[in-house]
Amino acid sequence: MSAVKAYRLLTGADDAGFCHKVTAALDAGWDLHGSPAYAFDAGTGVMRCAQAVVKDVPGAAYDPGMKLGSL
Repeated sequence: MSAVKAYRLLTGADDAGFCHKVTAALDAGWDLHGSPAYAFDAGTGVMRCAQAVVKDVPGAAYDPGMKLGSL
């Protein structure tokens, strides 16, 4: 049986919305991968964050058209 290790990089402003985005991914079975990253966005004047998440998807085969957010 094939499987895919799916990867997503969640990004957003450093606010509650970003925390909810990460929490929703964890609730959907994704796992944190590495540490979060933070950077100042001089164009908007806000801190931006990023968090990588991964998920094993048994029975799936990689397809570049797959919608990672719906796995």
